Amino acid sequence: MTASHTAVLLSFPDPDRCRAAFAEAKHLPGLRQAVILARSEEGEVAPLESYARGAVASALGASVLGGLVGLLAGPAGAVVGFTAGAALATTAEGRREVAETPVLIVLSTRVDEGAALLVLEMHESSPDPVDEFAARHAVTPERIPAEELAEQVRAAENAATTEE
Repeated sequence: MTASHTAVLLSFPDPDRCRAAFAEAKHLPGLRQAVILARSEEGEVAPLESYARGAVASALGASVLGGLVGLLAGPAGAVVGFTAGAALATTAEGRREVAETPVLIVLSTRVDEGAALLVLEMHESSPDPVDEFAARHAVTPERIPAEELAEQVRAAENAATTEE
């Protein structure tokens, strides 16, 4: 089976159960990103936690690389290089989060009051690991092909711009 790029949605009746599953989800094969969306009893939706595979490593790698390049200019250059590398990696991570905001807005409509939604961006070569994970947590996975979710986001963005 070829790998499929999907968003897997797992609805939990309460955020605490979702947080426990989130910690385990980080180890699923093919996971690229994960986020918990929760809706308060007042109806407000907010991301509670997020994870991107390799995000910490890329920030650390950029910092170290900047530090090594800075060594050419001496100890002060190493500090400046390390700091600049970390700043560039943080900026790149911030851009990624901003780019994902429309997806989270589209998915927020699927979160019930007092509940939480675990969203997993996956490259799955088999559905079995996620299905087994979902069964352990007594939830049913809903898979949306990445291209279909992207189309839903484009449609929502187009609707928003025509309303302005």
